[in-house]
Amino acid sequence: MVDVSRVTIRDTKSYCGILLDDNNRKPICRLRFNTSQKYLGVFSNKNEERVELDSIDDIFKYADRVKAVISEYEGNSGNGVQE
Repeated sequence: MVDVSRVTIRDTKSYCGILLDDNNRKPICRLRFNTSQKYLGVFSNKNEERVELDSIDDIFKYADRVKAVISEYEGNSGNGVQE
């Protein structure tokens, strides 16, 4: 969808942020792995929703939502976007 060089990781005390263009105003998702219960924070209209993960592989279940965030930042409707 976007060149991998545009995706950045920033680690903080409470989560690991995945950002577009190294811009904290363009969060793609957040990973919260510091406790026994793991969470993925997915964004929609700049609002984060935390979803519980039973396994790290559960992240793949939310691939469409993560792609939708990138499309939102890129001004795409999601149609015709290459993966």
